[in-house]
Amino acid sequence: MPTKPSSLLRRRLLLTSAGAAATRLVPALLVPSFAKGQSTAIIGSDRSRPALSYGLQFGDPRLVPGPGERSEASASVIAWTRADRASRLHVEWSLAENFTNSRRLPALLLHPATDQTGRLDLTGLPIGQRIFVRMHAESLDSHHVKSEPVTGSFMTPTDHPGNLRFMWGGDTAGQGWGISTSHGGMTIYRTMLEQEPAFFVHSGDTIYADGPIAAEQKMPDASVWRNVLIEEKAKVAETLDEFRGNYRYNLMDEHLRGFNHQVPQIWQWDDHEVTNNWSDSKDLSADVRYQEKNVALLTARASQAFLEYAPIRLHGDEERDRVYRLLSYGPLLDLLMIDMRSYRGPNTTNLQPAYDPDSHFLGPVQLAWIKRNLKARRRRGR
Repeated sequence: MPTKPSSLLRRRLLLTSAGAAATRLVPALLVPSFAKGQSTAIIGSDRSRPALSYGLQFGDPRLVPGPGERSEASASVIAWTRADRASRLHVEWSLAENFTNSRRLPALLLHPATDQTGRLDLTGLPIGQRIFVRMHAESLDSHHVKSEPVTGSFMTPTDHPGNLRFMWGGDTAGQGWGISTSHGGMTIYRTMLEQEPAFFVHSGDTIYADGPIAAEQKMPDASVWRNVLIEEKAKVAETLDEFRGNYRYNLMDEHLRGFNHQVPQIWQWDDHEVTNNWSDSKDLSADVRYQEKNVALLTARASQAFLEYAPIRLHGDEERDRVYRLLSYGPLLDLLMIDMRSYRGPNTTNLQPAYDPDSHFLGPVQLAWIKRNLKARRRRGR
């Protein structure tokens, strides 16, 4: 049986769900609001105000060693959000739930070129502490016009050995099973949140870009599963906005947003972020669902949408799109997040007698990176 959330967790659920409260009102009002990218009911009729309708996410938590042997370590976590229009994002964090003595980060421009998504790296965080985060978007026309704030919190890693609970999973809204308000939505995220995990590893298929959502699905007991619908999920994703719409669809679910507001996530990607079992050799010529047959072009659009919506720490200009990365989470755990799609050779029978470009899976550069990190950690006794 899942453990009951603590009283503090209950208070945080109420606090962090302010931006999502409108979704509990009338399901008929939910779809037009999110599908059109407009402000939620908490903004009322004031359409001049930006809205952070999809809440916030935390990602890529890591422990950062101090600069010297005796200096204290700190923590770093990505904070992500999306506004419904171009705006200026303001973020602050505090050790107190009422945000006394909060620290404010420089404002970030949320630009249409990135679908008004944005992320900030919260650095220099104290380790082993609960961090409270608050965000609001400011209109570019007037600094007096602001969104309703969204808030969340998370625990930072610690450098002391101890028990650690984390979760992993994958495959969100797949095989045509979307958000069903009559079934309570994605309640698995509520159940996972009740376990109070330190973080969640999303092992790919964060969306199903090749899996349209129909109005209904028949259940084994002959009952009907009725999906919430948006235009971008009515067909396979081909345009950049259709790929983006797949991520926006998932964020319509109140349980997923509630989970995002309190549990840092560590994302990988797999095939359904683009199309089923894709590689550079994928042939879509016989797939009548696709007007765009160029898999490389679909991958480029899918990659851009993934990196816009994933709460992932981006690399420098040289490897900005790189998904594989190392995250150190305390003295007993390092996570090597790998990319099993971007560097593979053609999907064949995989009976090649030698390691060559036709048999690449992780790719030689990523494979060498994995080996270097494993050897380095063995030398340090990890």
